[in-house]
Amino acid sequence: MPPKTKLRDPAAEITFGALPDLIGYQLRLAQIAIFRDFAQTLGSYEISPGLFGALVIIEANPGLKQTELARATRLDRSTVVSLVDNLERRALVERRSAAGDRRSNALQLTPAGKALLKKLQRLVAEHEQRLAANLSAKEQLTLVKLLEKIFPEYR
Repeated sequence: MPPKTKLRDPAAEITFGALPDLIGYQLRLAQIAIFRDFAQTLGSYEISPGLFGALVIIEANPGLKQTELARATRLDRSTVVSLVDNLERRALVERRSAAGDRRSNALQLTPAGKALLKKLQRLVAEHEQRLAANLSAKEQLTLVKLLEKIFPEYR
């Protein structure tokens, strides 16, 4: 008989069958917990992990084209257009014509975007500390290395 996992309500027991032994299931549970903590930490700023990632990439690569941002974030171009529209509406990012190519937009953080990203990076560092609280430094490094081995073509 498969093991039972107790939910928060001690009266509710559900059998999960083979799920607890599946890597994908464990990664999904971790993702849910990580996204919840991220949302609680940055909730007042209305920044998702995807928006945060885009801000970090744009800040690290001033003048990045939208197509390059799409490739870096593994998102399709139409999704990146709406992501950049969102950031632009909030005056965090601005589009400029890319040098030598009027059909492409080069992205840059605005001063407001830079200031917000600085605040967010401090909050995300606290979030990361909570995530890794039960792991030693060596275990953190090992976890990252192991995760990098899953679908290495996405790296």
